[in-house]
Amino acid sequence: MENASNQRWFLRKHEDGSVFGPLSLDQLTRWALTAQVAPHDAISSDQLTWIKAPMLPELGMDWLVEMTTEQYYGPTTLGAIQEFIRLGEINGETFIINSCDGSRHQVRDVPALLEAVPLALDNEAEEQETDAPAGPSAAGISIDLHERIRDLEQTLQEERRALEEADERYRQLEQKYQQLLEQQGS
Repeated sequence: MENASNQRWFLRKHEDGSVFGPLSLDQLTRWALTAQVAPHDAISSDQLTWIKAPMLPELGMDWLVEMTTEQYYGPTTLGAIQEFIRLGEINGETFIINSCDGSRHQVRDVPALLEAVPLALDNEAEEQETDAPAGPSAAGISIDLHERIRDLEQTLQEERRALEEADERYRQLEQKYQQLLEQQGS
């Protein structure tokens, strides 16, 4: 397979199927850093075979944002996380997980997030100077409330089922215990 940096890339947005490209790997990486490439977007070098953007290691989409204990956004880049902070969608208390090593950190404890802002701003200035192709708009973290309610209802049903199973198991053990007591008393 040809080196990723020597290939021309295409980006297909998950939301509406729009395709951007051809792009250099540098341009695609800049877009990933500025939250213009979302986790479900696809990339291709030939427009025949598409892969999820996070599967291209060069994009650095190695981070998950822990929205709740059961819901995550990502994988995404540190630059995109910085954009979400700027937009007020997450804050320093939010946990992020490095999908490469599994480490979990609060945003405020990751110094690289503070360094991502100047890099993104430098890249924007460079894009304006070089007449780079217009890119997709930056994506925010969206949580579909209906989907979240559905997830919570499903979790509640699973917890109730587990409680019922535990209660039944307790009743069975209690019966065995009573039987053993009766046998011991005889």
